[in-house]
Amino acid sequence: MDVAKILKAAEKDRKKLTAFLQKFDEIVPPDLSEIVEEEDRKMWAHTDCMACANCCKTMTPIFTEEDTARIAAHLGITPEAFFEQYLEVEEETGSTINKVFPCVFLVDNKCSIYAVRPIDCAEFPHHDKRPFDDYNETFIQNVHRCPATYELVSRLKERIESEYDF
Repeated sequence: MDVAKILKAAEKDRKKLTAFLQKFDEIVPPDLSEIVEEEDRKMWAHTDCMACANCCKTMTPIFTEEDTARIAAHLGITPEAFFEQYLEVEEETGSTINKVFPCVFLVDNKCSIYAVRPIDCAEFPHHDKRPFDDYNETFIQNVHRCPATYELVSRLKERIESEYDF
């Protein structure tokens, strides 16, 4: 998997894929869930997140209080110490996020706290959220950062535009 090549293509295609996803605000194919599941399954057959880890390098999860407590316990420190050392509150959203990029827990493209990682990380790239069209903004934000999301949305665009008047 040539991550750099995929991310370059994703940046090039970003506007057209964003426009495609925004159409779901107006019209949703009746079998969208089935199409998403089928195309997502095909995409995962040859996608390896550990060959990429771009999400951990360029984005931050939102940490819940439960995430903070669970990870702190795993590390053998207090939630307060964990927060002080690794986290900050984002001014514009009030969300608790990583202080630095890439994520300090990323080691050799693998999560060193995988068993206790934040729920936001565990659910990433959120392709299984339903209804799919309710998460357009998430996919718009991720399409140029996540090769898996880029490929899924590209596959959806091609298929839906060929099967529907979309």
